[in-house]
Amino acid sequence: MIHNDDLNDPLGENHIGTNAQTPLRSDAFNITDDEKINLIKKDVENILNTLGLDLTDDSLKGTPNRVAKMFVKEIFGGLHPHKKPSSSTFENKYKYGEMLVEKNITVYSTCEHHLLPIVGRAHVAYISNGTVVGLSKMNRIVDYFAKRPQVQERLTIQIVQELQKVLNTDDVACVIDAKHLCVNSRGIRDIESSTVTAEFGGKFKDDKVRREFLDYIKLDTSF
Repeated sequence: MIHNDDLNDPLGENHIGTNAQTPLRSDAFNITDDEKINLIKKDVENILNTLGLDLTDDSLKGTPNRVAKMFVKEIFGGLHPHKKPSSSTFENKYKYGEMLVEKNITVYSTCEHHLLPIVGRAHVAYISNGTVVGLSKMNRIVDYFAKRPQVQERLTIQIVQELQKVLNTDDVACVIDAKHLCVNSRGIRDIESSTVTAEFGGKFKDDKVRREFLDYIKLDTSF
């Protein structure tokens, strides 16, 4: 039997993205965060009640509010453009001309198909064309775009495009290696598999430069 929900879900179990930009409605920020929390709280209450849980239990009675606050303030906080990290750049006065690599950046995101966690590492690099950016800003850019319902391909592209804009150069690259709990904990339930995505811009499309970047991220930096 084909259910109506199946007809409305052409992607099914195919975990692919349809747009390089996060699909947001034009009225996404017409209400305040507090209003969103109140609405989501009621929706979570309805879900838990429908599942048959007793929301008068001490362990559960605060769950709808906790989940709503987590959605708006934490794991989906990167949806709001006002929360985008400011990325001041500086003149490359020391004339460093090689690539700069920031590797093993922690990624916590959420699969937009099942709203389950994506957990992994991002490795980001750029070659300066006269400006540099603070190292922590690279981590913050990764975190900002991760804090929204995502597909990993889109996340990888968004990180590269944002750094290209900030640094005014095409020479940016990103590789992400992550586990998707929608694959690891449900469906096929393959706990060993991970997903690797990459986006190479400018000079990183050259085989030699790309290989140098990939060799850097293999280095063991345990302390």
